[in-house]
Amino acid sequence: MCGRYAITTAPEAMRLLFRYQDQPNFPARYNVAPTQPIAIVRWLEGQRRFGLVRWGLIPSWVKDPRTFSLLINARGESVRDKPAFRSAMRYRRCLIPADGFYEWRREGERKQPYYVRLKAGGLMAFAGLWEAWTGPNGEEMETAAIVTTAANRTLRPIHDRMPVIIPPDAFDLWLDCRTTDADTAAALIVPAPDELLAAHEVSTAVNRTANDSAALTSPLSEAELAAVQTSGIANKVAKRPKQKKPTDEGQASLF
Repeated sequence: MCGRYAITTAPEAMRLLFRYQDQPNFPARYNVAPTQPIAIVRWLEGQRRFGLVRWGLIPSWVKDPRTFSLLINARGESVRDKPAFRSAMRYRRCLIPADGFYEWRREGERKQPYYVRLKAGGLMAFAGLWEAWTGPNGEEMETAAIVTTAANRTLRPIHDRMPVIIPPDAFDLWLDCRTTDADTAAALIVPAPDELLAAHEVSTAVNRTANDSAALTSPLSEAELAAVQTSGIANKVAKRPKQKKPTDEGQASLF
């Protein structure tokens, strides 16, 4: 899955990569979290456009968003069939720019966060779906979810899922729902090449949404890594089950 990510590229550099007409200005964000506004690129009126929507997709048929589960991810295996995503997969696909994302590896009772980025650096584009919801009083809200797939060999030791990453030469294939149907676009829902990404351990400070600084993406120091490893060993020892005493069957023991 993908529950947090970073977008730190300058607005003009992002505009050059995605080639949209708008000229938005926005700050770097190192800890983008669900329900927050996120940047998307979508196809509107025959061209790529920039947009800001809420992270957490709400299908148009939902009556009360407060009673609906928060859909921050859409499993790529079921986006063409699941009612919550089926319409968006056909008509409202988008790209979600990111410089990197976070995944958590479970180590005993704790989870160690990792920051995942392109080995070569720079922006990546998650496959996304967006929706427009209109409430009973005319209120409107646009929302989105990140499409996920099985993790590649690089990320599998950390987590079993990962965001679908769309290569630049396939941007239009994913975005243009008029000329590319859902079945054709679904061919892009695959794990990223194993050599594309790199991951490193980062501070658990990313767990708090209030934290938002470049330090969140920095690799742990050798001392911090040693502390993490020591903590992991301690957790394993603490969880080791006590061995049962052997039952006495009336035979003498040699020990």
